[in-house]
This record gives sequence, C-alpha cells and structure tokens, in this order.
Amino acid sequence: MQDVTDKHRLSPGDPAPDFTLPDADGKDVSLSDYRGRKVIVYFYPAASTPGCTKQACDFRDNLAELAGAGIEVVGISPDKPAKLAKFRDAEKLTFPLLSDPDRTTLTAWGAFGEKTMYGKTVVGVIRSTFLVDEAGKIEVAQYNVRATGHVAKLRRDLSI
Repeated sequence: MQDVTDKHRLSPGDPAPDFTLPDADGKDVSLSDYRGRKVIVYFYPAASTPGCTKQACDFRDNLAELAGAGIEVVGISPDKPAKLAKFRDAEKLTFPLLSDPDRTTLTAWGAFGEKTMYGKTVVGVIRSTFLVDEAGKIEVAQYNVRATGHVAKLRRDLSI
C-alpha cells in the first residue's frame, strides 16, 4: 500500500490508471471497458451519507445531458458492493458504482490521503472528479471538489 502522505496527483495529459473493480452487483467493471468513449470517474467517501447522496443524485439528474455530450459516469468509493446496491436502489442511480475497499484505485488516482476536515488533518477519501478521454488520458482532474454544486460547475467547465 502506498504511503498516505504521498502527494501524488494526476494532471491533464496523464494516462488514467487502469482499474477493475466490482460494481454494486459484484460484476467486474474496468476503465478499459470505456476505451473509445469519454467517462467521468468520480471518487466519494461513503454511500448514503448526505454529501455523497447529493453528489450522486446530481450526477443522476444530469446524466442525460452528459450522455448527450458523449460522456458516461462511474462512481468509486471504499464501500462494499452490498452497501453500494442499497445506495443505488434507494437513490435510483443509473450509473455504475464501484467498490474499492482496499483503496488501491483511490490511492493510484490520488484520491486517498491527507485532507483537512473541520480544521483537522485526517486521512481519508479526497472527493475528486476526473474526465478521461477516449484514449484513456486524463482530460480534467479536480481534487477536493464540493459535494453540492459540483456537477453544475463541471457542466459549465465542459460547456455542456
């Protein structure tokens, strides 16, 4: 496991680290499954918490516009598939939620490590969003995003 104090961050132009993770139904999903298409990969701390629910519902509510721009969405958290399934069903989420309990993918993408929460430095999931292009390269890398209003800002940034 990588040292959590590692300040590794991805930048536009970097190759997106590949992953294969189970979805809410236990079916493996890989980043390479999206090759040839654009995909938003976003990392969030925990399913069914207020901020993460707001963010997931924002993505759900903007899915048609994103899809119209040729962009798919995948959410990743350390939650186990069973918790993700409950979250998906409760919020009627229609995009894949992937499980990364050992935080290997979160760490590879720079989305796990030290962060400031309520004025204290803690180690945990750093709410982050990436746009991966058709060739598997990072087009947009955003760390420490806000749960509320983030999808609207992303749409503005991408002119969608």
